[in-house]
Amino acid sequence: MPAGSPAPGAGRVVAGRYVLLRRLGGGGMGHVWLAHDQRLACEVALKEIVFGDPADPGQDREARVARARAEARHAAGLRGHPHVVTVHDVLEHDGLPWIVMEYVAGAVDLRELLARRGRLAPAECARIGLGVLDALTAGHERGVMHRDVKPANILLAPDRAGAPYGRVLLTDYGISVQPDTGETRYTLASALVGTAGYLAPERATGGPATPAADLFSLGCTLYHAVEGRAPFARESPLASVTAVVMEDPRPPVRAGALEPVLRGLLAKDPGRRTGARDAEAELARIVTPHSETYPRARTDFGSRSPWEAAPHPRPAADPPLTSPAGSRRRRRPHALRAALAGALGLVLALGGTWYALAGRESGGRGTGPPYGDAVGLAQPLEEGDCVRADWPGGARFAGPPRLALDPACADRAPDGQVMAFVASASAGEARERGPALCEERTRELRGRLADVRAVAVVPVPDGFEAAGRRTACLVLGAHGPLYGPLGDRRRTGTAFADPATMQRRDCLDVRSRGEARLVSCQGEYDEQVLGFVRLGGDVTLAEARTVADAACAREVAPRDYGFDPSLHTAGSWAGEGAWKSGTHAVVCTVKRRNGGTMEGAGP
Repeated sequence: MPAGSPAPGAGRVVAGRYVLLRRLGGGGMGHVWLAHDQRLACEVALKEIVFGDPADPGQDREARVARARAEARHAAGLRGHPHVVTVHDVLEHDGLPWIVMEYVAGAVDLRELLARRGRLAPAECARIGLGVLDALTAGHERGVMHRDVKPANILLAPDRAGAPYGRVLLTDYGISVQPDTGETRYTLASALVGTAGYLAPERATGGPATPAADLFSLGCTLYHAVEGRAPFARESPLASVTAVVMEDPRPPVRAGALEPVLRGLLAKDPGRRTGARDAEAELARIVTPHSETYPRARTDFGSRSPWEAAPHPRPAADPPLTSPAGSRRRRRPHALRAALAGALGLVLALGGTWYALAGRESGGRGTGPPYGDAVGLAQPLEEGDCVRADWPGGARFAGPPRLALDPACADRAPDGQVMAFVASASAGEARERGPALCEERTRELRGRLADVRAVAVVPVPDGFEAAGRRTACLVLGAHGPLYGPLGDRRRTGTAFADPATMQRRDCLDVRSRGEARLVSCQGEYDEQVLGFVRLGGDVTLAEARTVADAACAREVAPRDYGFDPSLHTAGSWAGEGAWKSGTHAVVCTVKRRNGGTMEGAGP
């Protein structure tokens, strides 16, 4: 058999020692086989080099062979690391190198697991991220950059306790490099080294391999795991690379507590990107929150909104008050004025927690107002309370607001709602810990809405007992009212008073005259909310209702969410609230092209 020709199948003996049993997988450099080591009577994995064309140019063939040797050398340097597949040996057979590696029984790569099970919970992604980060850091300390971190190169296998995916392993150092050693680069000058959509922007534009570039790829991988799709995945590799360099990642909608980690790892500027030490600390806090002497609030990593699971037994009969872009029966034009093109952008859930600490009264016995005179509530807030907020001087979030309850959650368009509480052992602890914990408790909900902020209403010392020893976590409209209940306080069948309260993945029943009601995603529905765009400040509401469909098709394309573009198209909702507040936020949806109903939670 000529040197380098394609290998035959199972049963072949390599180097007089290894019997090939079956193919385990393959990649850009070759095939991976399960093999039996006749000398040690154990199973191993063998990686063989395969050339698609036996007549490949000699220079490219030589480069790929040398790259395989480099892979073995680099990975062998990490022998024994708990999160790196162990390399035992590199040998020559029929003129080509074979890499002898640890066989990981029961392993599945992350790409395959996501294809089988769908997206993973944030806590599980954080656990996987910690393992991969540990492996990358060990390599970086030796000067080895991986350069191809992606789901297909992460193996999950049973651990000693029997947990099916408990062991996390980084594999395939085939294109790794030690940039500071002067070793030969085994790549063509015109080729991008890595995988489109996971490549760091500085690498895509010809920059050097660095630890920061590997961390960007890790961020893309974790985003893919928690969201179910890569942040820069497009219709072609070139489009994906362009998106990495020129575009922001799609705002995550299911990342929960993982969202700040993703934001830091996916920073375009490597100098501003989260480093390994900080990323490790943030991921560890998600996987194993530190035990505290006070009750610690934790994000429910696997929760689903009740309207995605089953219809509510008591649908409300509120009158339709929405101002959408139009009913599903009226076709909207799909042309954007050129002057508006530069003004379109994604509306991000506004982070950052403001908290109301009204005064530092002391010396009392808990007889004062729970949150101080400035806030003005005589009784403590309860979960689900809707509030109106009056800001001193009219400047929102410039000091503590004076709050008033809105029992009907509809009068004068409420500004927000109490969504959670954080218990504390003392007023001082509430003041120190309450705001950060409220931000954590409301993060997932804020990620589903277009224009909100979290507010922690902290009890003052004299009112600490009256407040039930708890900080109230509110979600308020960032620039105006929210027009009704939030989160799981909403009932299926309820009409939207304004699109401002529509959330990502809401399913809508669109009725005559353009009214929409919230319905379960498990039954039939007309549209599903995918995200938001912001139109330019000079766009009127009437103009928005004309151009919003096209803006949504451009910025929140249904195909990017897995919907077949031949069957589905973009829809939109523009309400008076966003124009009164000046945000000009439009809700983007997906709907059937033929006007029919949809069914199920999504593609």
